[in-house]
Amino acid sequence: MATVAITGAARGIAYELVKQHAERGDRVYALARDPSGAAALNELAASSDGRITVHAMDVGDNASVASGAADTGSEPVDVLYNVAGVTGKAEPQFDGIDWDDFDNSIEIMLKGPLRVLSAFLPRLHDGSKVINFSSQLGASTWPYGGYWPYAAVKAGLNRMMRSVAFDLMERGIVVGVIHPGYVATDMSGPGADISPQESASSIMALTDGWAIEETGEFYKWNGEKHAW
Repeated sequence: MATVAITGAARGIAYELVKQHAERGDRVYALARDPSGAAALNELAASSDGRITVHAMDVGDNASVASGAADTGSEPVDVLYNVAGVTGKAEPQFDGIDWDDFDNSIEIMLKGPLRVLSAFLPRLHDGSKVINFSSQLGASTWPYGGYWPYAAVKAGLNRMMRSVAFDLMERGIVVGVIHPGYVATDMSGPGADISPQESASSIMALTDGWAIEETGEFYKWNGEKHAW
């Protein structure tokens, strides 16, 4: 049995990760910005025989991350998934750029994963894995217009976590970056390529086999390396 912490757990791929990890017997800390509004997650936790507990955590807020991590106790964490994210403004706009929206993307998807990793770091150990959700939009090999805040932040996340992986390598902590696929979630819409269930199960298999020799790498959900 593994102990797993998952941000953004109220919906989408993160919710499926919570569900599937619990189904295989893992202990799951489900971290959500607004647990009171996460009806499906709370129902899942209530039927999990204690394997899932729900905790408040806004990854864009220092105090919320610290209190949310503390609320989960002191048990060592085997897997930490940094999933929480926002889309940001999608359309290119050279005049009147929404800098508040840009800053929000940075707080949640760039600084957020580092905040969460830092909060849980005392509980990570040799063999722990930190899996950060990125996107093909953050790779220079995948040019695409629009989504400027999202693309910029995901590119920054990729490079930052590669540095973090180097710094944590001697402690045996695996740090990975993953493109979860074009998934039919609230963010992507129903016309996407794969389901949250397929993405989550494939990501779990990839995480299980992620070795320290591959720390800092960027993978697709299906196990293929992603070009940077």
